[in-house]
Amino acid sequence: MTPLERVKSLMCWTGPVTVAPLVGGITNLNFVVQDGTKRFVVRIGDDIPLHHILRSNELAASRAACLAGVSPAVRHHEAGVLVIDFVEGRTMTAADFQDDAVLEDAVALVKRAHGAIPQHLRGPVHLFWAFHVIRDYAATLREDGSRHIPDLEALLAQAAELEAAIGPVTLVFGHNDLLPANFLHDGNRMWLIDWDYAGFNSALFDLGGLAAHNGLTVAQEARMLALYHGHAPDAALWRSYKAMKAAAALREVLWSMVSEQHSSLEFDYAAYTERNLTTYRASFDAFLTI
Repeated sequence: MTPLERVKSLMCWTGPVTVAPLVGGITNLNFVVQDGTKRFVVRIGDDIPLHHILRSNELAASRAACLAGVSPAVRHHEAGVLVIDFVEGRTMTAADFQDDAVLEDAVALVKRAHGAIPQHLRGPVHLFWAFHVIRDYAATLREDGSRHIPDLEALLAQAAELEAAIGPVTLVFGHNDLLPANFLHDGNRMWLIDWDYAGFNSALFDLGGLAAHNGLTVAQEARMLALYHGHAPDAALWRSYKAMKAAAALREVLWSMVSEQHSSLEFDYAAYTERNLTTYRASFDAFLTI
């Protein structure tokens, strides 16, 4: 059965459905389904232990995120399938976050997710520590004989330096994949979607990811940290933040390196690796200046 046939065969539909692919995903296959007067998004994807993705964790996070008011509702699930409400609106881009009002809304949404989602979680969920993920990806790349092996020793040494600089961590429930495409705006409010990598983490990982993926300026980063923490960042916060921002970018680099060899989706992962290496290098250089 093809993914399209599987979507059409789901028992949750009330009648004949119209199905269209939803472009843009780089981990799952996604479809928009028209069922009567309602529209839904169907995410097709099995567990991906290589990327630390377990669908039971995604489901628990998605349900809790809905109850916390930050994500659309889950309407159906079964092995390898998640059906959620379709948000009528637009997918955000990095350019959108250059607007101070948009950035303020995004920070408020992320902070709400961090604090409110744990109040609604059920069952086992992940702890997501970027440096463990980075080390695990590096081991996978070595096992695979990746073309990136010559770069790993230096990258892991830098990761160790970043991890030592983080300092004490207060756990929140992080999204851990704050690409601009995971923010939607319906014209009235912003939504946060796609909880594949969700888990308890430092808030600075999400904030660093938000900055790195959206090209925030230093002034915007200072504003973001002040909005989140309620005060201007001091030297210690800046150092921890810069370290975690670089770690978020490095984790994305190694994710892409691994995906080059293991993903079957039609996506130019090699080019994505190079773009993220540029982002990471800039982030690591900024950390060294603190």
